[in-house]
Amino acid sequence: MTRRRWIAEHWDEATATLVGAQAEHMARVLRAQAGMEADVVAGGRVFHAEVAAVRPTEVRFNLIAEVQADPALPVTLVLAVYKFDRMEWAMEKATELGVAAIAPVIAQRTEKHLAKAAEKRAERWRRIVHEAAQQSRRSDVPLIHEPGPLSAQVRAASGATRIVLAEQERTTTLRHAIEEAAAAAAAEMPTLEIAIGPEGGWAPGEEALFDANGWRATSLGPRILRAETAAIAALAVVASCLE
Repeated sequence: MTRRRWIAEHWDEATATLVGAQAEHMARVLRAQAGMEADVVAGGRVFHAEVAAVRPTEVRFNLIAEVQADPALPVTLVLAVYKFDRMEWAMEKATELGVAAIAPVIAQRTEKHLAKAAEKRAERWRRIVHEAAQQSRRSDVPLIHEPGPLSAQVRAASGATRIVLAEQERTTTLRHAIEEAAAAAAAEMPTLEIAIGPEGGWAPGEEALFDANGWRATSLGPRILRAETAAIAALAVVASCLE
């Protein structure tokens, strides 16, 4: 039987602890008791663990043995802010697909009220990816960067291969760019940043900004995709190339 997996808030070499909502769910809903077995993620590692003590807002585990865990895809998804319900769905599914980090950015075509609300939304986004990571049995939780202007993200120093999905690009596919990056990295796994625009796409000035800062324009094909569809399709391509 597959053991349930939990992501600990606190840990040391021998124990791990859940607090808050996770602990309350275990104590009140699952009626956890000492001796119950589970998998616990602690510090990016997965352990076979056993419940040692249960309190209404705290569950402590004894860590028994480390188990093998699959690493995240080495991808930061640079996601222009758009309608929150669709964006949050994309974040959840990107977590399930293995994304390492998500950087929400304010683009020229991001609606003004969404841009203003984005900063206060970051904690909700972190809860969403935390729950998705637990559900999909990941050994880590994607990093959610604080929302910021697109220009800062594009110009920031990075050792990653930087790719932007662009509607006008027709010659270079995302798959081709990833395969080239993988070949250049040889035995290492390439690190990628993939930028996906808002509804309406990137403005001309933003396309020029990407180009001036060394981002490579690529295509997912001839069809125009919603932003959330593009995010999932892009990660599926990455996974097919690297895993």
